Amino acid sequence: MKKTGSQIFVECLKMEGVDTIFCYPGGATLNITDVLSQSPEIKQIVVRHEQGAVHASDGYARATGKVGVCLVTSGPGATNTVTGIATAYMDSIPIVVFTCQVTTMLIGNDAFQEADIVGITRPCTKHNYLVKDVKDLARIIKEAFYLARSGRPGPILVDIPKDVSAQVCDFKYPEKVFIRSYQPTYVGHAGQIKRAVKLILSSKRPILYTGGGIISSGASQELIKLAEKLSLPVTNTLMGLGGFPGNHKQFLGMLGMHGTYAANMAITNSDAIIAIGARFDDRATGNTDAFAPHAQIIHVDIDPTSISKSIKVHIPIVGDSKNVIKKMLEFIDDEKDSIKDYKEGIKDWLEQIEKWKKQYPLTYSKGDRLKPQYVIERIYALTKGDAIISTEVGQNQMWTAQFYKFLKPRTILTSGGLGTMGYGFPAAIGAQVAFPDRLVIDIAGDGSIQMNIQELATAVQFNLPVKVVILNNGFLGMVRQWQELFYGKRYTWTHMNFAPDFVKLAQAYNAVGYRIEKEEEVDKILKEAFANKRPTFIDVPVDPEEGVYPMVPAGAALRDMLLV
Repeated sequence: MKKTGSQIFVECLKMEGVDTIFCYPGGATLNITDVLSQSPEIKQIVVRHEQGAVHASDGYARATGKVGVCLVTSGPGATNTVTGIATAYMDSIPIVVFTCQVTTMLIGNDAFQEADIVGITRPCTKHNYLVKDVKDLARIIKEAFYLARSGRPGPILVDIPKDVSAQVCDFKYPEKVFIRSYQPTYVGHAGQIKRAVKLILSSKRPILYTGGGIISSGASQELIKLAEKLSLPVTNTLMGLGGFPGNHKQFLGMLGMHGTYAANMAITNSDAIIAIGARFDDRATGNTDAFAPHAQIIHVDIDPTSISKSIKVHIPIVGDSKNVIKKMLEFIDDEKDSIKDYKEGIKDWLEQIEKWKKQYPLTYSKGDRLKPQYVIERIYALTKGDAIISTEVGQNQMWTAQFYKFLKPRTILTSGGLGTMGYGFPAAIGAQVAFPDRLVIDIAGDGSIQMNIQELATAVQFNLPVKVVILNNGFLGMVRQWQELFYGKRYTWTHMNFAPDFVKLAQAYNAVGYRIEKEEEVDKILKEAFANKRPTFIDVPVDPEEGVYPMVPAGAALRDMLLV
């Protein structure tokens, strides 16, 4: 049957199971948006800025595990997506970004609203396409979704010229995809896995270090089994939070620049690190020359280019985290005679870790001003860890990682690799669209919330009851903290002198606004705000000079933490 490119586009989305698209219109999108408007099966969430569309599709993907989808117009519409694409690329999030382009005959002529978005995004996409012929459109869309979700997930961009969306051809959606140069390895090498198990069972100070690969491969339950079977202490990266229950007795908390004392000391003194689905990011390792100097390192990752890229590893295993852990568990069952001796041998190690936990737990001092850590603790207590939490970037993000216990996968949405201010609010909108009946909370700062605050109009228009808790310290807090510690308290450009009244701003958008000023108001107002069914801002003025601790200064080793 013959269809236009626009009809093919919509049919392909349906065949991929897409139920939501985040979009912003323009002249180049008109053919497609006209057909989409006649397709009620696909929810069309019109944002207020193209960056918001990408972050919302990213939040949708992180919360659901499905591919997020967005559609924008050419030129500035396309270039406005770059930050969101780079955010998803750094964190390995599966999204497909459709940009519309000027007609093929105008490409390269500096036409009105033309931009080489394929060239611009080549460094920050897993792959991208310019569709030159409508006959290729169905195949390209099929490949785009396959590439986004398979192997190490990531963003794919498809650029569709306006004349291609109008052209007609016979439509047949491909049944499968074969790309000769792209064949991800899902099953780890059995010999390497056996070596890894023997190394673990011969160790005296082992630790599990896990990242976002646990989340993307759905390996949380297997990770728990592995940790419990071998009594392994567990630390997560920021991206790995929720992959192992935050209230589990074997959990040490997050490691790295703002990680816990116990996690950083355990990594530093370990003799065997089992790294699964983590990429040894600089924020996790600190000074790489001083990272885990006594450890033999096992590294499991589906992306072979991530192995030994930053830290030399001793047993590399390329494969899907879930598959590899399952095979590890099988081999461990064959080593029953060794497990008793192994568990006896790690007793002193586990006792030492408990001492580190008690010696320097995460804490903060009470004062005259409301403390942000207390607010986050109360959010956790009131939600019982059952909410979906997004964050912006900076102190609000680190306090959330430290003081909110993430119990399940896909309950934290945060920009880890790129550190994108303005990410949290549109990401929360994406999650709320996916789960309309769940409580979704964006924990924000007064600086970062203003990066994409226009998306409050989107939340109001589509009745999305996202809650935004603004930890308002009047500063760009994390940068201010560095200025306090390393720049003689010269707070250049970080004091937000002219922040708006967030309560009045929420009301101006026809949303709900609250303000919490005293500790005794926290529970009452949070309960009321969480119970209502409207988009809500909760402005919480907090101690302006509160810092995030522990802190590993840039270039220092993990053991060299500033504790207060």
